[in-house]
Amino acid sequence: MSHARSGILAAGHFIVDHTNVLDHWPEQDALATIGTEKRGNGGGAFNCLMDLGRLGAPFSLAAAGLVGDDENGRWIRAACHAAGIDTAHLQTSSSAPTSHALVMTVQATGRRTFFYQPGTNAEFAPAHVPVGSTFARILHFGYVGLLRAFDSPQGAGQAYASVFAAARKCGLKTSADLVSNPAADLPRLLGPALGEIDWLFGNEYEIARAAALTPPAADPVERFRVSLEAGRRLVAAGVREAVIAHFPEGAVAVTRTGHHVQPAVNVPAARIRGTAGAGDAFAAGTLLGLHEAWTLPRALELGVCAAAACLEDETCSASIRPWSECLESGRTLGWRLAPGI
Repeated sequence: MSHARSGILAAGHFIVDHTNVLDHWPEQDALATIGTEKRGNGGGAFNCLMDLGRLGAPFSLAAAGLVGDDENGRWIRAACHAAGIDTAHLQTSSSAPTSHALVMTVQATGRRTFFYQPGTNAEFAPAHVPVGSTFARILHFGYVGLLRAFDSPQGAGQAYASVFAAARKCGLKTSADLVSNPAADLPRLLGPALGEIDWLFGNEYEIARAAALTPPAADPVERFRVSLEAGRRLVAAGVREAVIAHFPEGAVAVTRTGHHVQPAVNVPAARIRGTAGAGDAFAAGTLLGLHEAWTLPRALELGVCAAAACLEDETCSASIRPWSECLESGRTLGWRLAPGI
């Protein structure tokens, strides 16, 4: 019996974020006061699934990851179950704690700093990705560049290539999201895999590094210019559908026939509570549209609207609303006027 493919299988990082809102960022050896503390989802795969659930994705969601036999691991499972996410392939390790992070967010700016315990994510390996036993339409992998078993120098990037190639052979579309890890050799890790990736996501820093370009300065025109050039290089190197870069001013998707630009939502500063998870929310919104065969420009619009909604809470997903509400809110607020975009 044949089955029509539907849904998204998200594989990779499952993290518990312990978010602390600080009155200021302290110097070394100094003190800052914690105002509020929250526990929430973290990591590329976990965030994307939770965001898709809150967006009201009209298709199935499934998790492929590794958690520990501890309180954080049980919390992840409970959160997935509450969101309707299939955890049949969310496996348990008895040799490491569940990955977790201390997220320090400065109240006045929303800027955040992460203190990360790899835990079970360091053990997550190609064998944990069930591409041969899923009827999902898309495999979304997050993050490339922060998984020890995949990033081993001995693998020379073949671990990612093997998973994406196997997924495509089974009939899935593939999506990958990058991470801002300065120690990761992204060109080496991605090189063998680029021809097996349909959509590659990352911020301007990550996309530039993946293309072996100098990351752009904090200037809107430079961010757009470098992201566009990096996207063109990565598409030429093999990415099949689009390289999709996001930055504070918006997003650009580079394809084999050109590029599409979507400005960011003009979110009032008073509504911004934190920026953690905004990139994953952007990916989730865009993937929802791509799964539903929306045009790329329309999918990008939902992506930036989902990212804007994410900014309204310190955690990664708590302020995400149904996709139609995100779109309506974004269109009502309007788009940022960004030089060069």
